[in-house]
Amino acid sequence: MLKLRRIPLDTHREYVAFLSRDCAAYRAEGFRALAKIEVSAGSRRILATLNIADNGLIVGPDELGLSMQPFATLGLPEGAEVEVRQASPPESLESVRSKIRGRTLEATEYRAIVEDIAAHRYSQMELAAFLVSTAGFMTTEEVLALTRAMAEVGNRLTWPDPVVADKHCVGGIPGNRTSMVVVPIVAAHGLPIPKTSSRAITSPSGTADTMEVLANVDLSVTRMRDMVERQRGCLVWGGHMNLAPADDVLISVERPLNMDTPEQMVASILAKKVAAGSTHLLIDIPVGPTAKVRSQSDAIRIRKLFEYVGGQLGLTLEVTITDGRQPIGRGIGPALEARDVMRVLGNDPAQPLDLREKSILLAGRILDFDPGVRGGSGAQLAREILDSGRAQAAMEAIIAAQGPPPAWRGNGHYAEDIPAGQSGTVAAIDCYRINRIARLAGAPMDKGAGLDLMKKVGDRVRKGDPLYRIQAGFAADFAFATGMARENSGYAIQ
Repeated sequence: MLKLRRIPLDTHREYVAFLSRDCAAYRAEGFRALAKIEVSAGSRRILATLNIADNGLIVGPDELGLSMQPFATLGLPEGAEVEVRQASPPESLESVRSKIRGRTLEATEYRAIVEDIAAHRYSQMELAAFLVSTAGFMTTEEVLALTRAMAEVGNRLTWPDPVVADKHCVGGIPGNRTSMVVVPIVAAHGLPIPKTSSRAITSPSGTADTMEVLANVDLSVTRMRDMVERQRGCLVWGGHMNLAPADDVLISVERPLNMDTPEQMVASILAKKVAAGSTHLLIDIPVGPTAKVRSQSDAIRIRKLFEYVGGQLGLTLEVTITDGRQPIGRGIGPALEARDVMRVLGNDPAQPLDLREKSILLAGRILDFDPGVRGGSGAQLAREILDSGRAQAAMEAIIAAQGPPPAWRGNGHYAEDIPAGQSGTVAAIDCYRINRIARLAGAPMDKGAGLDLMKKVGDRVRKGDPLYRIQAGFAADFAFATGMARENSGYAIQ
Protein backbone atom coordinates (compact mmCIF):
# COMPACT_ATOMS: atom_id res chain seq x y z
CA MET A 1 0.00 0.00 0.00
CA LEU A 2 1.11 3.57 -0.74
CA LYS A 3 0.07 6.85 0.85
CA LEU A 4 -1.87 9.19 -1.41
CA ARG A 5 -0.42 12.63 -2.13
CA ARG A 6 -2.02 15.52 -4.03
CA ILE A 7 0.33 17.03 -6.61
CA PRO A 8 -0.68 20.67 -7.32
CA LEU A 9 -0.45 20.35 -11.11
CA ASP A 10 -3.31 21.10 -13.50
CA THR A 11 -3.19 18.30 -16.08
CA HIS A 12 -6.63 19.21 -17.48
CA ARG A 13 -8.44 16.10 -18.73
CA GLU A 14 -5.43 13.80 -18.43
CA TYR A 15 -5.16 11.70 -15.28
CA VAL A 16 -1.51 11.66 -14.20
CA ALA A 17 0.15 9.70 -11.36
CA PHE A 18 3.64 10.10 -9.89
CA LEU A 19 5.75 7.32 -8.39
CA SER A 20 9.22 7.68 -6.89
CA ARG A 21 12.04 5.90 -8.69
CA ASP A 22 13.11 4.73 -5.22
CA CYS A 23 9.78 3.05 -4.53
CA ALA A 24 10.65 -0.53 -3.54
CA ALA A 25 7.12 -1.87 -3.86
CA TYR A 26 6.72 -1.22 -7.57
CA ARG A 27 9.93 -1.91 -9.49
CA ALA A 28 8.60 -4.23 -12.21
CA GLU A 29 8.99 -3.36 -15.90
CA GLY A 30 5.25 -2.67 -16.13
CA PHE A 31 5.66 0.33 -13.84
CA ARG A 32 7.59 2.52 -16.21
CA ALA A 33 7.04 6.08 -17.34
CA LEU A 34 3.86 6.61 -19.38
CA ALA A 35 2.46 3.18 -18.45
CA LYS A 36 -1.21 2.99 -17.48
CA ILE A 37 -1.88 2.05 -13.85
CA GLU A 38 -5.01 1.44 -11.81
CA VAL A 39 -5.20 3.19 -8.44
CA SER A 40 -7.74 1.75 -6.01
CA ALA A 41 -8.97 1.94 -2.43
CA GLY A 42 -11.95 -0.25 -1.65
CA SER A 43 -14.60 0.33 -4.32
CA ARG A 44 -12.95 3.52 -5.57
CA ARG A 45 -10.65 3.23 -8.55
CA ILE A 46 -9.24 5.34 -11.34
CA LEU A 47 -6.83 4.86 -14.23
CA ALA A 48 -3.87 7.18 -14.67
CA THR A 49 -0.73 7.63 -16.76
CA LEU A 50 2.36 7.00 -14.65
CA ASN A 51 5.28 9.41 -14.40
CA ILE A 52 8.49 8.51 -12.53
CA ALA A 53 9.88 11.18 -10.18
CA ASP A 54 13.54 11.50 -9.15
CA ASN A 55 12.91 14.33 -6.70
CA GLY A 56 11.74 13.40 -3.22
CA LEU A 57 10.04 16.77 -2.85
CA ILE A 58 7.52 15.68 -5.48
CA VAL A 59 6.72 12.23 -4.08
CA GLY A 60 8.37 10.03 -1.47
CA PRO A 61 9.28 6.32 -1.79
CA ASP A 62 6.13 5.28 0.11
CA GLU A 63 3.77 7.68 -1.69
CA LEU A 64 1.71 7.82 -4.85
CA GLY A 65 1.10 11.29 -6.23
CA LEU A 66 -1.96 12.27 -8.26
CA SER A 67 -2.43 15.50 -10.18
CA MET A 68 -5.40 17.64 -9.17
CA GLN A 69 -8.01 16.16 -11.52
CA PRO A 70 -7.61 12.44 -10.67
CA PHE A 71 -7.11 13.29 -6.99
CA ALA A 72 -10.50 15.04 -6.95
CA THR A 73 -12.15 12.18 -8.85
CA LEU A 74 -10.80 9.52 -6.47
CA GLY A 75 -12.23 11.57 -3.59
CA LEU A 76 -9.84 10.47 -0.83
CA PRO A 77 -7.84 12.64 1.59
CA GLU A 78 -4.07 12.96 1.45
CA GLY A 79 -2.40 10.16 3.37
CA ALA A 80 -5.08 7.62 2.56
CA GLU A 81 -3.73 4.20 1.63
CA VAL A 82 -4.13 3.14 -1.99
CA GLU A 83 -3.15 0.10 -3.99
CA VAL A 84 -1.59 0.25 -7.44
CA ARG A 85 -1.52 -2.34 -10.19
CA GLN A 86 -0.73 -2.47 -13.86
CA ALA A 87 -3.74 -1.63 -16.01
CA SER A 88 -4.62 -3.93 -18.86
CA PRO A 89 -4.86 -2.19 -22.25
CA PRO A 90 -8.52 -1.59 -23.17
CA GLU A 91 -9.86 -4.25 -25.51
CA SER A 92 -11.48 -1.54 -27.65
CA LEU A 93 -8.02 -0.46 -28.85
CA GLU A 94 -8.12 -3.34 -31.30
CA SER A 95 -11.10 -1.63 -32.97
CA VAL A 96 -9.08 1.59 -33.22
CA ARG A 97 -6.28 -0.34 -34.91
CA SER A 98 -8.84 -1.77 -37.33
CA LYS A 99 -10.13 1.71 -38.07
CA ILE A 100 -6.59 2.87 -38.80
CA ARG A 101 -6.39 0.04 -41.34
CA GLY A 102 -9.55 1.37 -43.00
CA ARG A 103 -12.29 -0.88 -41.63
CA THR A 104 -15.79 0.47 -40.97
CA LEU A 105 -16.62 -0.06 -37.28
CA GLU A 106 -19.88 -1.39 -35.83
CA ALA A 107 -22.04 0.49 -33.32
CA THR A 108 -21.00 -1.91 -30.54
CA GLU A 109 -17.36 -1.09 -31.21
CA TYR A 110 -17.97 2.66 -30.93
CA ARG A 111 -19.85 2.06 -27.70
CA ALA A 112 -16.88 0.15 -26.24
CA ILE A 113 -14.42 2.82 -27.38
CA VAL A 114 -16.50 5.64 -25.89
CA GLU A 115 -16.94 3.81 -22.59
CA ASP A 116 -13.17 3.31 -22.31
CA ILE A 117 -12.47 6.94 -23.24
CA ALA A 118 -14.94 8.23 -20.64
CA ALA A 119 -13.30 5.98 -18.03
CA HIS A 120 -9.88 7.49 -18.90
CA ARG A 121 -8.53 4.11 -20.06
CA TYR A 122 -6.92 5.69 -23.14
CA SER A 123 -3.60 7.50 -23.07
CA GLN A 124 -3.17 10.79 -24.92
CA MET A 125 -1.39 8.95 -27.74
CA GLU A 126 -4.23 6.42 -28.02
CA LEU A 127 -6.82 9.20 -28.07
CA ALA A 128 -4.89 10.92 -30.85
CA ALA A 129 -4.78 7.63 -32.77
CA PHE A 130 -8.57 7.29 -32.51
CA LEU A 131 -9.15 10.88 -33.65
CA VAL A 132 -6.79 10.56 -36.60
CA SER A 133 -8.33 7.23 -37.62
CA THR A 134 -11.86 8.69 -37.69
CA ALA A 135 -10.67 11.89 -39.37
CA GLY A 136 -9.57 9.84 -42.36
CA PHE A 137 -13.01 8.46 -43.15
CA MET A 138 -16.32 7.83 -41.39
CA THR A 139 -19.57 6.63 -42.92
CA THR A 140 -22.80 8.40 -41.98
CA GLU A 141 -23.80 5.36 -39.93
CA GLU A 142 -20.49 5.52 -38.06
CA VAL A 143 -21.12 9.17 -37.18
CA LEU A 144 -24.55 8.17 -35.87
CA ALA A 145 -23.06 5.32 -33.85
CA LEU A 146 -20.38 7.55 -32.33
CA THR A 147 -22.91 10.26 -31.49
CA ARG A 148 -25.34 7.83 -29.88
CA ALA A 149 -22.57 6.22 -27.83
CA MET A 150 -21.24 9.59 -26.58
CA ALA A 151 -24.77 10.72 -25.63
CA GLU A 152 -25.56 7.51 -23.75
CA VAL A 153 -22.32 7.25 -21.74
CA GLY A 154 -22.68 9.72 -18.87
CA ASN A 155 -25.56 11.69 -17.40
CA ARG A 156 -28.71 12.41 -19.41
CA LEU A 157 -31.10 15.17 -18.42
CA THR A 158 -34.85 14.93 -18.92
CA TRP A 159 -37.44 17.71 -18.82
CA PRO A 160 -41.23 17.64 -18.46
CA ASP A 161 -41.85 20.08 -21.33
CA PRO A 162 -42.74 18.83 -24.83
CA VAL A 163 -40.48 21.48 -26.41
CA VAL A 164 -37.02 22.02 -24.90
CA ALA A 165 -35.11 24.44 -27.12
CA ASP A 166 -31.42 24.96 -27.71
CA LYS A 167 -29.10 26.49 -30.28
CA HIS A 168 -25.50 25.98 -31.23
CA CYS A 169 -23.07 27.66 -33.60
CA VAL A 170 -20.31 25.58 -35.17
CA GLY A 171 -17.94 28.47 -34.42
CA GLY A 172 -15.05 30.21 -36.13
CA ILE A 173 -16.50 33.75 -36.07
CA PRO A 174 -15.07 36.23 -33.52
CA GLY A 175 -17.59 37.97 -31.26
CA ASN A 176 -20.53 35.86 -32.39
CA ARG A 177 -22.19 35.88 -28.98
CA THR A 178 -25.79 35.43 -30.16
CA SER A 179 -26.68 32.78 -27.56
CA MET A 180 -26.59 35.36 -24.79
CA VAL A 181 -29.24 37.39 -26.61
CA VAL A 182 -31.28 34.44 -27.91
CA VAL A 183 -31.64 32.69 -24.53
CA PRO A 184 -33.32 35.62 -22.72
CA ILE A 185 -35.61 36.29 -25.71
CA VAL A 186 -36.76 32.65 -25.79
CA ALA A 187 -37.01 32.46 -21.98
CA ALA A 188 -39.09 35.67 -21.91
CA HIS A 189 -41.49 34.03 -24.36
CA GLY A 190 -41.79 31.02 -22.05
CA LEU A 191 -40.06 28.22 -23.94
CA PRO A 192 -37.52 26.39 -21.75
CA ILE A 193 -33.96 26.81 -23.04
CA PRO A 194 -31.41 25.21 -20.69
CA LYS A 195 -28.25 26.42 -22.40
CA THR A 196 -25.16 24.48 -21.33
CA SER A 197 -22.09 25.91 -23.02
CA SER A 198 -18.44 25.07 -23.29
CA ARG A 199 -15.47 27.27 -22.67
CA ALA A 200 -13.35 28.47 -25.56
CA ILE A 201 -11.26 25.84 -27.33
CA THR A 202 -9.53 27.86 -30.04
CA SER A 203 -11.54 31.11 -29.94
CA PRO A 204 -11.00 34.23 -27.76
CA SER A 205 -14.16 33.43 -25.81
CA GLY A 206 -16.89 30.84 -25.48
CA THR A 207 -20.41 31.54 -24.28
CA ALA A 208 -19.50 30.30 -20.79
CA ASP A 209 -16.41 32.58 -20.70
CA THR A 210 -18.44 35.64 -21.67
CA MET A 211 -21.36 34.87 -19.35
CA GLU A 212 -18.88 34.46 -16.49
CA VAL A 213 -18.20 38.19 -16.72
CA LEU A 214 -21.83 38.76 -15.64
CA ALA A 215 -22.73 35.76 -13.49
CA ASN A 216 -21.60 32.48 -11.99
CA VAL A 217 -21.69 29.74 -14.63
CA ASP A 218 -20.48 26.86 -12.45
CA LEU A 219 -23.86 25.46 -11.37
CA SER A 220 -24.96 22.02 -10.21
CA VAL A 221 -27.61 20.08 -12.10
CA THR A 222 -30.07 20.73 -9.25
CA ARG A 223 -29.60 24.50 -9.39
CA MET A 224 -29.80 24.45 -13.17
CA ARG A 225 -33.11 22.56 -13.05
CA ASP A 226 -34.51 25.04 -10.54
CA MET A 227 -33.45 27.96 -12.74
CA VAL A 228 -35.09 26.55 -15.86
CA GLU A 229 -38.28 25.91 -13.89
CA ARG A 230 -38.37 29.47 -12.55
CA GLN A 231 -36.62 31.60 -15.21
CA ARG A 232 -37.20 29.24 -18.19
CA GLY A 233 -33.56 29.59 -19.19
CA CYS A 234 -29.95 29.57 -18.08
CA LEU A 235 -26.45 30.12 -19.47
CA VAL A 236 -24.12 27.77 -17.63
CA TRP A 237 -20.91 25.82 -18.13
CA GLY A 238 -21.59 22.16 -18.85
CA GLY A 239 -18.30 20.89 -17.45
CA HIS A 240 -19.66 19.72 -14.07
CA MET A 241 -22.71 17.92 -15.39
CA ASN A 242 -21.00 14.84 -16.85
CA LEU A 243 -22.92 15.21 -20.11
CA ALA A 244 -21.23 13.17 -22.85
CA PRO A 245 -17.97 13.07 -20.83
CA ALA A 246 -16.06 11.23 -23.56
CA ASP A 247 -16.49 14.32 -25.73
CA ASP A 248 -14.72 16.48 -23.14
CA VAL A 249 -11.81 14.03 -23.11
CA LEU A 250 -11.57 14.04 -26.91
CA ILE A 251 -11.72 17.85 -27.06
CA SER A 252 -8.69 18.04 -24.76
CA VAL A 253 -6.70 16.25 -27.50
CA GLU A 254 -8.39 17.93 -30.46
CA ARG A 255 -7.33 21.35 -29.16
CA PRO A 256 -3.52 20.91 -29.45
CA LEU A 257 -3.96 18.94 -32.69
CA ASN A 258 -6.18 21.72 -34.10
CA MET A 259 -8.42 18.93 -35.38
CA ASP A 260 -12.14 19.46 -35.90
CA THR A 261 -13.48 17.40 -38.80
CA PRO A 262 -17.16 17.74 -39.81
CA GLU A 263 -17.90 14.20 -38.60
CA GLN A 264 -16.32 14.73 -35.19
CA MET A 265 -17.94 18.16 -34.89
CA VAL A 266 -21.44 16.82 -35.62
CA ALA A 267 -21.00 13.95 -33.17
CA SER A 268 -19.67 16.28 -30.46
CA ILE A 269 -22.45 18.86 -30.76
CA LEU A 270 -25.39 16.49 -31.09
CA ALA A 271 -24.20 14.15 -28.32
CA LYS A 272 -24.08 17.06 -25.89
CA LYS A 273 -27.54 18.31 -26.91
CA VAL A 274 -29.18 14.89 -26.67
CA ALA A 275 -27.56 14.30 -23.26
CA ALA A 276 -28.82 17.72 -22.10
CA GLY A 277 -32.40 16.71 -22.94
CA SER A 278 -32.97 19.04 -25.88
CA THR A 279 -35.90 18.19 -28.15
CA HIS A 280 -35.68 21.10 -30.63
CA LEU A 281 -32.33 22.40 -31.83
CA LEU A 282 -31.19 25.23 -34.11
CA ILE A 283 -27.72 24.92 -35.65
CA ASP A 284 -25.95 28.02 -36.99
CA ILE A 285 -23.31 27.42 -39.68
CA PRO A 286 -21.48 30.67 -40.57
CA VAL A 287 -19.76 30.50 -43.96
CA GLY A 288 -16.87 32.72 -44.99
CA PRO A 289 -13.39 32.64 -46.55
CA THR A 290 -11.67 32.68 -43.12
CA ALA A 291 -14.41 30.97 -41.08
CA LYS A 292 -14.37 27.35 -39.93
CA VAL A 293 -16.73 26.45 -42.82
CA ARG A 294 -15.43 28.18 -45.95
CA SER A 295 -17.76 27.23 -48.79
CA GLN A 296 -21.47 26.84 -49.42
CA SER A 297 -20.96 23.27 -50.61
CA ASP A 298 -19.17 22.34 -47.36
CA ALA A 299 -21.97 23.98 -45.36
CA ILE A 300 -24.63 21.99 -47.22
CA ARG A 301 -22.74 18.74 -46.62
CA ILE A 302 -22.48 19.48 -42.89
CA ARG A 303 -26.15 20.54 -42.79
CA LYS A 304 -27.25 17.22 -44.28
CA LEU A 305 -25.11 15.29 -41.80
CA PHE A 306 -26.64 17.24 -38.89
CA GLU A 307 -30.14 16.62 -40.24
CA TYR A 308 -29.63 12.88 -40.69
CA VAL A 309 -27.96 12.16 -37.36
CA GLY A 310 -30.25 14.53 -35.44
CA GLY A 311 -33.33 12.98 -37.01
CA GLN A 312 -32.19 9.45 -36.14
CA LEU A 313 -31.70 10.55 -32.53
CA GLY A 314 -35.21 12.01 -32.33
CA LEU A 315 -34.29 15.70 -32.45
CA THR A 316 -36.39 18.27 -34.25
CA LEU A 317 -33.53 20.08 -35.91
CA GLU A 318 -33.17 23.10 -38.15
CA VAL A 319 -29.92 24.29 -39.69
CA THR A 320 -29.39 27.87 -40.82
CA ILE A 321 -26.42 28.94 -42.96
CA THR A 322 -25.35 32.50 -42.12
CA ASP A 323 -22.84 35.12 -43.23
CA GLY A 324 -19.42 34.40 -41.74
CA ARG A 325 -17.32 36.84 -43.73
CA GLN A 326 -16.43 39.02 -40.74
CA PRO A 327 -16.71 39.21 -36.94
CA ILE A 328 -20.13 39.77 -35.35
CA GLY A 329 -20.36 42.68 -32.94
CA ARG A 330 -17.55 44.98 -31.88
CA GLY A 331 -15.94 43.26 -28.92
CA ILE A 332 -13.69 40.22 -29.20
CA GLY A 333 -12.95 38.74 -25.76
CA PRO A 334 -15.15 37.98 -22.70
CA ALA A 335 -15.67 41.44 -21.17
CA LEU A 336 -15.97 43.24 -24.50
CA GLU A 337 -18.45 40.67 -25.81
CA ALA A 338 -20.49 40.91 -22.59
CA ARG A 339 -20.65 44.67 -23.10
CA ASP A 340 -22.05 44.17 -26.62
CA VAL A 341 -24.64 41.67 -25.40
CA MET A 342 -25.94 43.97 -22.66
CA ARG A 343 -26.10 46.89 -25.09
CA VAL A 344 -28.27 44.82 -27.43
CA LEU A 345 -30.55 43.64 -24.62
CA GLY A 346 -30.82 47.19 -23.32
CA ASN A 347 -31.57 48.66 -26.78
CA ASP A 348 -28.59 50.97 -26.29
CA PRO A 349 -27.93 53.36 -29.21
CA ALA A 350 -24.33 52.07 -29.22
CA GLN A 351 -25.41 48.44 -29.69
CA PRO A 352 -23.82 46.52 -32.59
CA LEU A 353 -26.66 46.14 -35.07
CA ASP A 354 -25.24 43.01 -36.72
CA LEU A 355 -25.32 41.17 -33.39
CA ARG A 356 -28.85 42.43 -32.77
CA GLU A 357 -30.24 41.41 -36.16
CA LYS A 358 -28.59 37.99 -36.22
CA SER A 359 -29.84 37.27 -32.70
CA ILE A 360 -33.39 38.22 -33.72
CA LEU A 361 -33.15 35.93 -36.76
CA LEU A 362 -31.97 32.96 -34.69
CA ALA A 363 -34.37 33.58 -31.81
CA GLY A 364 -37.20 33.81 -34.32
CA ARG A 365 -36.34 30.40 -35.75
CA ILE A 366 -36.48 28.92 -32.23
CA LEU A 367 -39.78 30.63 -31.38
CA ASP A 368 -41.21 29.06 -34.54
CA PHE A 369 -40.69 25.70 -32.81
CA ASP A 370 -43.51 26.69 -30.42
CA PRO A 371 -46.78 25.09 -31.67
CA GLY A 372 -48.64 28.15 -30.36
CA VAL A 373 -46.70 30.57 -32.58
CA ARG A 374 -48.03 31.17 -36.05
CA GLY A 375 -45.60 29.84 -38.63
CA GLY A 376 -43.11 32.41 -39.86
CA SER A 377 -43.95 35.00 -37.21
CA GLY A 378 -41.13 34.05 -34.84
CA ALA A 379 -38.72 36.80 -35.96
CA GLN A 380 -41.31 39.53 -35.48
CA LEU A 381 -42.18 38.13 -32.06
CA ALA A 382 -38.48 38.02 -31.11
CA ARG A 383 -38.07 41.65 -32.17
CA GLU A 384 -41.06 42.70 -30.06
CA ILE A 385 -39.70 40.86 -27.00
CA LEU A 386 -36.32 42.56 -27.42
CA ASP A 387 -37.74 46.05 -28.12
CA SER A 388 -40.13 45.88 -25.15
CA GLY A 389 -37.36 45.23 -22.62
CA ARG A 390 -38.73 41.78 -21.70
CA ALA A 391 -35.53 40.10 -22.91
CA GLN A 392 -33.40 42.43 -20.77
CA ALA A 393 -35.59 41.67 -17.75
CA ALA A 394 -35.26 37.93 -18.42
CA MET A 395 -31.47 38.24 -18.64
CA GLU A 396 -31.32 40.21 -15.39
CA ALA A 397 -33.39 37.48 -13.69
CA ILE A 398 -31.06 34.78 -15.05
CA ILE A 399 -27.98 36.69 -13.86
CA ALA A 400 -29.47 37.19 -10.39
CA ALA A 401 -30.45 33.52 -10.11
CA GLN A 402 -27.05 32.21 -11.23
CA GLY A 403 -25.31 34.44 -8.69
CA PRO A 404 -22.35 36.82 -8.85
CA PRO A 405 -19.38 36.02 -11.08
CA PRO A 406 -15.93 35.24 -9.72
CA ALA A 407 -13.72 38.26 -9.23
CA TRP A 408 -11.70 39.36 -12.24
CA ARG A 409 -9.54 42.31 -13.14
CA GLY A 410 -10.93 45.20 -15.15
CA ASN A 411 -10.10 45.84 -18.79
CA GLY A 412 -6.37 45.60 -19.37
CA HIS A 413 -4.45 48.79 -18.74
CA TYR A 414 -2.27 48.04 -21.76
CA ALA A 415 -4.01 49.36 -24.88
CA GLU A 416 -3.00 50.31 -28.41
CA ASP A 417 -4.95 51.27 -31.53
CA ILE A 418 -3.99 49.49 -34.74
CA PRO A 419 -4.13 51.99 -37.62
CA ALA A 420 -5.17 51.58 -41.25
CA GLY A 421 -2.14 51.31 -43.52
CA GLN A 422 -3.89 53.13 -46.37
CA SER A 423 -7.06 55.01 -47.25
CA GLY A 424 -9.99 53.21 -48.84
CA THR A 425 -12.82 50.85 -47.93
CA VAL A 426 -12.57 47.81 -45.65
CA ALA A 427 -13.03 44.96 -48.12
CA ALA A 428 -12.48 41.97 -45.82
CA ILE A 429 -11.57 40.99 -42.27
CA ASP A 430 -9.64 37.79 -41.57
CA CYS A 431 -11.63 36.06 -38.81
CA TYR A 432 -8.91 33.52 -38.14
CA ARG A 433 -6.21 36.17 -37.66
CA ILE A 434 -8.45 38.36 -35.50
CA ASN A 435 -9.09 35.33 -33.27
CA ARG A 436 -5.35 34.69 -32.97
CA ILE A 437 -4.52 38.30 -32.09
CA ALA A 438 -7.24 38.40 -29.42
CA ARG A 439 -5.98 35.17 -27.88
CA LEU A 440 -2.42 36.47 -27.85
CA ALA A 441 -3.73 39.52 -25.96
CA GLY A 442 -4.81 37.14 -23.20
CA ALA A 443 -8.42 36.23 -24.00
CA PRO A 444 -10.23 34.24 -22.69
CA MET A 445 -8.11 33.61 -19.58
CA ASP A 446 -7.82 37.35 -19.00
CA LYS A 447 -11.48 38.42 -19.09
CA GLY A 448 -10.70 42.04 -19.96
CA ALA A 449 -8.32 41.25 -22.80
CA GLY A 450 -9.21 41.24 -26.48
CA LEU A 451 -9.99 43.54 -29.39
CA ASP A 452 -12.49 46.39 -29.69
CA LEU A 453 -13.34 46.76 -33.38
CA MET A 454 -13.91 50.26 -34.72
CA LYS A 455 -14.28 49.42 -38.42
CA LYS A 456 -16.22 46.67 -40.20
CA VAL A 457 -16.49 45.53 -43.82
CA GLY A 458 -17.80 48.35 -46.03
CA ASP A 459 -16.58 51.18 -43.77
CA ARG A 460 -14.50 53.99 -45.30
CA VAL A 461 -11.14 54.67 -43.66
CA ARG A 462 -8.31 57.11 -44.03
CA LYS A 463 -4.69 56.15 -43.55
CA GLY A 464 -3.94 56.21 -39.84
CA ASP A 465 -7.56 55.75 -38.73
CA PRO A 466 -7.84 53.15 -35.92
CA LEU A 467 -9.20 49.80 -37.12
CA TYR A 468 -9.39 48.28 -33.64
CA ARG A 469 -7.96 48.63 -30.15
CA ILE A 470 -5.96 45.86 -28.51
CA GLN A 471 -6.49 45.50 -24.74
CA ALA A 472 -4.29 43.35 -22.53
CA GLY A 473 -3.62 42.96 -18.83
CA PHE A 474 -0.03 41.75 -19.06
CA ALA A 475 2.96 43.26 -20.82
CA ALA A 476 4.05 40.02 -22.48
CA ASP A 477 0.56 39.32 -23.87
CA PHE A 478 0.33 42.90 -25.08
CA ALA A 479 3.68 42.62 -26.88
CA PHE A 480 2.72 39.36 -28.61
CA ALA A 481 -0.66 40.70 -29.78
CA THR A 482 0.56 44.08 -30.99
CA GLY A 483 3.50 42.43 -32.75
CA MET A 484 1.20 40.16 -34.76
CA ALA A 485 -1.22 43.01 -35.50
CA ARG A 486 1.56 45.31 -36.76
CA GLU A 487 2.80 42.53 -39.02
CA ASN A 488 -0.68 42.01 -40.46
CA SER A 489 -3.79 43.65 -39.03
CA GLY A 490 -6.16 41.11 -40.58
CA TYR A 491 -7.92 43.92 -42.52
CA ALA A 492 -7.93 44.17 -46.29
CA ILE A 493 -8.46 47.75 -47.48
CA GLN A 494 -9.09 48.66 -51.12
